[in-house]
Amino acid sequence: MLIEKEKLVANLSFLFLEKPFMERFAEVKKAGLKRVEFMFPYDYNLDEIEFQLKTYDLEFILFNLPAGDWDNGERGIAVDPRRKDEFRAGVAQAIEAARKFKVKQVNSLVGKVLPEIPREEQWSTLIQNIRYAAEQLQPEGIRLLLEPLNHLDNPSFFLNTTDDVLKLIAEVNHENVYLQYDVYHAAREGEDILNVLHEALPKIAHIQIADNPGRHQPGSGSIDYKSFFAALKEVGYSNAVAMEYVPDPSTVASLEWIKDFE
Repeated sequence: MLIEKEKLVANLSFLFLEKPFMERFAEVKKAGLKRVEFMFPYDYNLDEIEFQLKTYDLEFILFNLPAGDWDNGERGIAVDPRRKDEFRAGVAQAIEAARKFKVKQVNSLVGKVLPEIPREEQWSTLIQNIRYAAEQLQPEGIRLLLEPLNHLDNPSFFLNTTDDVLKLIAEVNHENVYLQYDVYHAAREGEDILNVLHEALPKIAHIQIADNPGRHQPGSGSIDYKSFFAALKEVGYSNAVAMEYVPDPSTVASLEWIKDFE
């Protein structure tokens, strides 16, 4: 057995989009899954989310810090020196939601490069904001995660590679900052995925999976997921593995991939 189904996480920002958001929790249960994540709980009624989680006995694993105006293309605000107060307010909002749902890790998308502001100033702002978030989250027992987004799909995102994030983690120098490792983004950047697992394991708090090209379910592209899951066992990774892929042709049909790796 390469992957245990009960350890997989359904990302509701990608899966079961055939249904309205609040109906997706029932679909997760129907599919025999026990864990969920999605980007922004703040977009919905928190009490209704709580009701769905309790009704279907699902564990909420992870969500993102507020990331600015998502629908208009923003992908985080942590690099913007003009929006420090907004970033801090977002940290407080995330803590409130995490308490309600007993979520123990929150991801931060840091934002796009701002051409009008010197990069050094953005880097300095980013370090300050991430350190602040880590400090605020730690007493709550919540880990802060950072995720790179590949430069091909996200050409102006500030952090594109695992090395970018590991460099930031080193400079922030706070024990409560971790890497969210998205295999799809890593593949798009040409990273040696198995090598990253071996070298960066202590800092990997969460993994997301999709195949490349296409960002569909594992087995649909060129990533050797048999070797990947075998490596997870070899290195002793015990945290969540989240399915953040575009299902093809449908969510339910796409979940057949799991049988090939159980």
